[in-house]
Amino acid sequence: MPAVCWLRLVQSAAHEAEAYTFFGAMHAPSDAKNLNPPRDTKTLEHNFPSKSRHLQDGLVVATTRLETMLGDVAVCVHPEDERYKAFVGKELEHPFFPDRKMVVIADTMVDKDFGTGCVKITPAHDPNDYQCGKRHKLEMISIFNEDGKINALGGEFAGQHRFEARQTVEAALAKKGLWVAKKSHAMRLGLCSRSKDVIEPYLKPQWWMNCKELADKSVKAVRSGELKIQPEFHHQTWYHWLENIQDWCISRQLWWGHRIPAYKVVKPVQTKEMWFVARNPEEAVAKAEAALGLKGGVVVERDEDVLDTWFSSGLWPFSTMGWPDCKNEDFDAFFPTSLLETGHDILFFWVARMVMMSIGLLGKLPFHTVYLHAMVRDAHGRKMSKSLGNVIDPLEVIEGISLAELQAKLLEGNLPEKEIKKAFDGQAQDFPDGIPECGADALRFGLLAYTLQGRNVNLDINRVVGYRHFCNKVWNATRFGLMYFGEDFKFSGSLKLDSPFAFEDKWILSRLSACAQKSNQAFENKEFANATTATYSFFLYELCDVYLELLKPRFYGESTEETVDEKVVEDRKVARQVLYICLDWSMRLMHPLLPYLTEELYQRLPPSPTKYESICIAQYPTHVIAWTNEALEKDMEVISEIAKHFRSQKTSLGLAPNARPKGFLRHSDADTAKRLSQLTTRISRMGGVGTIEVLAADASAPSQAMRDVVNEKCIIFTEVAGLDLSQELAKLKKKVESAEKMVQSYVVKMTAPGYEEKVPASVRDMNTQKHEASKVELQELQNAVENIAQAMK
Repeated sequence: MPAVCWLRLVQSAAHEAEAYTFFGAMHAPSDAKNLNPPRDTKTLEHNFPSKSRHLQDGLVVATTRLETMLGDVAVCVHPEDERYKAFVGKELEHPFFPDRKMVVIADTMVDKDFGTGCVKITPAHDPNDYQCGKRHKLEMISIFNEDGKINALGGEFAGQHRFEARQTVEAALAKKGLWVAKKSHAMRLGLCSRSKDVIEPYLKPQWWMNCKELADKSVKAVRSGELKIQPEFHHQTWYHWLENIQDWCISRQLWWGHRIPAYKVVKPVQTKEMWFVARNPEEAVAKAEAALGLKGGVVVERDEDVLDTWFSSGLWPFSTMGWPDCKNEDFDAFFPTSLLETGHDILFFWVARMVMMSIGLLGKLPFHTVYLHAMVRDAHGRKMSKSLGNVIDPLEVIEGISLAELQAKLLEGNLPEKEIKKAFDGQAQDFPDGIPECGADALRFGLLAYTLQGRNVNLDINRVVGYRHFCNKVWNATRFGLMYFGEDFKFSGSLKLDSPFAFEDKWILSRLSACAQKSNQAFENKEFANATTATYSFFLYELCDVYLELLKPRFYGESTEETVDEKVVEDRKVARQVLYICLDWSMRLMHPLLPYLTEELYQRLPPSPTKYESICIAQYPTHVIAWTNEALEKDMEVISEIAKHFRSQKTSLGLAPNARPKGFLRHSDADTAKRLSQLTTRISRMGGVGTIEVLAADASAPSQAMRDVVNEKCIIFTEVAGLDLSQELAKLKKKVESAEKMVQSYVVKMTAPGYEEKVPASVRDMNTQKHEASKVELQELQNAVENIAQAMK
């Protein structure tokens, strides 16, 4: 009968995996009623001797759990320790139980270089001692009751709480002159993750399950690839638990749960307990009668224990389908299933148990893929806790909530007043303005974008707010794009590859196809963050910032539909078809990430032969090889970089957004320069400048123009002739003076005496960030002044 992990607070067994290790101390409480003693960073090592009945000297042993010495039955030394070889096999006298037979044994479990080299053995209350006791056939003396108090076998200490006994045993040993010393010593202490009770190894009959064979098959399933666990870094956790698995204590002494189907024979009275597992009492009686050779007169009683929750939940994949009746439509349709998605924290508790149960009872895996999501923590990486005030309710993010309402919710709970104050402070620091309304889609998108972090997600609400802005952008940009279609537009159903596509049409189709390829690959590999990055980047930076901007002159030029020639009409027709494809595909690509928003906008798209009743059943877009054009994409990268430098020059010059100065560009590569000369209208539109002239590679710089180097082959110039720059230069110089003062103010603040000691770390970090930002701003202003001064020469 192995020792179980016993919780005296709830008086039930627990699994060792439900414990966490506390590195520190459990000192005896001053108040015996305090059943949860205070913890310190160190514990105490107690030293006392056990006298030998055959040799003059005794053995000094050390322990961090002095109260368990009441159940000692032996002292163990290393077989190669020369100091104690003469003691091995000799009897010792227990300080409080002189009639108890205690022996000195030799076992390699002892570290002869640690402490005194002598270890007290209490098989009933330590897992290592239990194994040692089995090897040496030692007596198992349990000194605790289920409530954690010393029982009758504890002699004069009976009735005392286990931590109270730690003090009284010490005093009694000192009184007998058997006390040697006490010193600080670190220890590992098992605590229940739920009740926070100290776990006590305890001898009590339980129901156990041998998991070795099923665990081996489960390990083999992952190693062979038959069972896939994603992300793959969780494989090591799987192997660690299952390759080192122990017998599983499956019984619990609780009120709720599946009652164990085990029946004990109570009549006729047996000298040794007889148990039978059966579906009902009648079946149990029949089994008992057959085993006893009786016909009648047998009375059975069902065990009151219930199954471990994880045992019951391990049956979930097939018990919900009618098992043990495996011949029904639900069972055939849904077992085994394809994918299980759950948190990585219950990989062993639940996932491994479901796999073992399915293999053991049905001979097959319950699913072929397991995806383990990360655990959500607050922005600082802390576990969410009511006492810290950092618990984030998803509904509060979706609907929004003020700081006052957040704190009112705390008052509705049962937190102590001291904890409420701490929680108030935490909420005020993290959510000074409350939580703005973000909507379900922004929260969903944000959580998926966080999945790159691995095991934990440090959820920053500000990032979710950023994705709310993205949702607004999707809404506004799509509504804006819909204006280009008109009332009579209908999508043809497909794009003709021989259509007269403009440069930007071919480019956006190539980028759209690339986005579809990245999204499909991301979903296939369960890399959801990559899907958010691909769709976010395409829609915001390529469709909105570039393509929609380049469409404006094609639809809103000087000509109207009535006056344009056939070529322009055809151009607009092609543009509408391409735009429809972009919006339709964007909605479908983003639908798994933004389901509500994309469904609403999808319903607003113009009619099409390929349009579905709902986006939920629409086909997910895939990569189109015919659209891919890497050479054209490189050209777009070149003109985008050039346009970026033109915009930067306008900013440096302090020009209004609608100002359109003339631009020049010079490229040393003749072929590239030729292609750029065909794209000057696109550069002009993207760069916010007027007409652009492409200069010869050996041409001199134009007069009265500000120069900027794009790269080693390309230089641009922005014409400043006719511009009054003196007024703008004066404004910039004033801004430089203000920026210099700001930088200096932070220098003074951060170099003040006692700054590091007196100013909180969070404030110091904020000051450092602001100081760096102010230096960057100053440098940009100084560059602008220099550029304008150069242009005025």
